[in-house]
Amino acid sequence: MALSYKKLWHQLIDHNMSRSDLRGVTGISPATIAKMSKGEPVGTPTLEKICQALSCNIGDIIDYVPDVEHGGAIVKTMVAHK
Repeated sequence: MALSYKKLWHQLIDHNMSRSDLRGVTGISPATIAKMSKGEPVGTPTLEKICQALSCNIGDIIDYVPDVEHGGAIVKTMVAHK
């Protein structure tokens, strides 16, 4: 599973904010910004803080990008175990 935060970076541009500005407003750590830069998951409370700071919804800052390597095998495995 991969996450894309491209929408977040566009939101920052639209709000004339830097990543440092976002950290200052939300209190999130530089390590969390680094994780998002790599497309790694972060906690829901972090996403809530960002949405609050930017007055937006979660879908405005994050996208789910299916993992091409697995081709949906994870979903098939989960369905087979029900």
